[in-house]
Amino acid sequence: MNPRLRRAIAAIGVLVFLTVYVWGVISLAPFIPEVWWAQLLYFGIAGTAWGVPILPLLTWAEKGGE
Repeated sequence: MNPRLRRAIAAIGVLVFLTVYVWGVISLAPFIPEVWWAQLLYFGIAGTAWGVPILPLLTWAEKGGE
């Protein structure tokens, strides 16, 4: 597959995933207790956890022109 096409597919995939992910995080936020440490923990984990599912997609996008 052409590397340019592979990167375009990955870019669209990242945008779709992040849209769904952010919607999910925001939808679950009202269920978090109104305590500062619980919100800090929730948004801290949610703010960094999005990278884990995207790593395989980015790795696939950057593979050489096989």
